[in-house]
Amino acid sequence: MSDQDNKALAHRLVDEVLNKGNLAAVDEYFAANFVDHDLPPGVPPTREGLKMLFTGFRAAFPDLHYTIEDEIAAGDKVIHRVTGHGTMKGEFQGMPATGKHGMWNEMHISRFDGGKVVEHWAVVDQMGMLVSLGVMPPPGQAPA
Repeated sequence: MSDQDNKALAHRLVDEVLNKGNLAAVDEYFAANFVDHDLPPGVPPTREGLKMLFTGFRAAFPDLHYTIEDEIAAGDKVIHRVTGHGTMKGEFQGMPATGKHGMWNEMHISRFDGGKVVEHWAVVDQMGMLVSLGVMPPPGQAPA
């Protein structure tokens, strides 16, 4: 597939799976032998692990939305810099709901083969997310 084909697929994946919450589409966009190198501890690095993570994420953030800020495609890889945001209305990974709207940045690298994602790497600004949700104070500020 061409760089443009991979970019188009990556865009559809973000829109369909993350923004619309269509978890059935995970099997459409991710290969059966998919490996995620950056899922949280205890989550299998597979398509089923993605479904588990996305189910919990969407339950905690029902208005979850990602915006692709930058995109680079080269060979079999697509790189995204995205902004995620949502209102924490449910528990997520042991944190109680705050009711606050949070915003955070992420970087993703997806490797494609045969029209599907076969590998994924990510860096998530978890501290920025936790600060914006009121779970922790900004750096240099004492807890309330």
